Amino acid sequence: MVKTWQLIAVSAVAGLALSAATVAAAGPWDSGQRKAERDKAASWGRTGGADHGTDAPAALPQAAPSAPGVLAGVRPAGAGSGDQAGAVDSAALAAALRPLLADPALGTVRGASVIDTATGQVLFEAGAREAMTPASTIKIATAAASLAALGPDHRIRTTVTPGAEPGRIILVGGGDPSLTAKKKAPAGSGGSLVALAADTAQALKAAGTDSVALGYDDSLYTGPVLHQIGNNPNLAPVTALTADEGRPDNSFSGPVKRSQDPSRDTARAFAALLGERGVKVTGEPARAKAATGAVPLATTLSPPLAGLVERMLTHSDNDIAEALARHTALASGAPASFDGVARAVGARLAALGVDTAGSRFADGSGLARADKVSAGLLTALLAKAADPQRPELRPVLTGLPVAGFTGTLRTRNSGASPAAGLLRAKTGTLSGVNSLAGTVVDPTGRLLAFAFLTANTPEPGPAEKGLDKLAAAVATAS
Repeated sequence: MVKTWQLIAVSAVAGLALSAATVAAAGPWDSGQRKAERDKAASWGRTGGADHGTDAPAALPQAAPSAPGVLAGVRPAGAGSGDQAGAVDSAALAAALRPLLADPALGTVRGASVIDTATGQVLFEAGAREAMTPASTIKIATAAASLAALGPDHRIRTTVTPGAEPGRIILVGGGDPSLTAKKKAPAGSGGSLVALAADTAQALKAAGTDSVALGYDDSLYTGPVLHQIGNNPNLAPVTALTADEGRPDNSFSGPVKRSQDPSRDTARAFAALLGERGVKVTGEPARAKAATGAVPLATTLSPPLAGLVERMLTHSDNDIAEALARHTALASGAPASFDGVARAVGARLAALGVDTAGSRFADGSGLARADKVSAGLLTALLAKAADPQRPELRPVLTGLPVAGFTGTLRTRNSGASPAAGLLRAKTGTLSGVNSLAGTVVDPTGRLLAFAFLTANTPEPGPAEKGLDKLAAAVATAS
């Protein structure tokens, strides 16, 4: 019963913590996609929903008034400091956090930042401006940069175009990390090679063609396909044409041996799907270049970018992170490569008005130890995502795992923890590096952003427990 109540509470309170103005500006969110803003004026009135207007004709029955809010809304940003009702006690928070930060399990270097997302007030910081290796918490930056560059409704295309010669078609990779060759993808909706093959076969048969040569074009991405860590079960070679993240099984997250040539294997899978639909592919698929401006025979689309961001954050998906970082680079006029990512991500974040001093973005996933961000940068980005004037960034918050319930936090701060269901955060883990950054609803109903970065941790297990204690302290201190 406690866990159920807490999960309900985080949904209610976190939404209120973004304020009524946020809802009016952004609309409710479903899997990261903004729904139509309907009847927003009615949502501000005390009489309740869309049919509770005060000017209804006398002949029509009046709907019952809505119940008053269970939880009070958060004071909007800029409200006067004289209103101390529900104000966070910074001294009490510091008293709770400092002893926990001294835990030897957290290594030799720590960075910490806690801020009120509604006001921007710094509630606690220690080494908050020191750039440190963040591990996977850098995905918060990747998410914010991609949403700022492309918008939450952007979709990524995978297409089939006619080849330069008759009887030849080209499978063109658009860098969709959700692309799947399975009829039912274990990760959920995504670009579908199955649907693409069906549409392609239909177009070819309509033109009287039942046999083709197949080429594949993955030239959208440039530079090395291997991450600097080399072959690794946590990330496939990064190409613009990869189905099922190069996974040989039905997994959709976590480490597993990957394809060494995802583009070729994806083209082979597509050829097999065409064959099942009555179109014979002659010979082996070969790398080719699609003609510029060629009209596609068929197209499949990724989910909206908001959904990809949420999936990436919830499951700490490295493959999605690297794809989104490259699309950020392309949208910024930089090459879709590790070098392009290094230039584009920081520039996009700086354009949001956050301090990126000392930061380095060697990749989008956080697998690179050369990545550097500060705890202060992470909390600043989380506050931007909560800003009513930045609805396009909202998936940064809605994608964070919920403590004790979802994703990489499913087993952390769970059970009887006071933070279960009230805390959402991105985890980060490399050898000797542990981090945690996210949001929590404090006892006064305020949405706080926090980030804790550590270095030289002796063991990951005790370090994670130490970070969880810090996050739970933010949730309970007032």
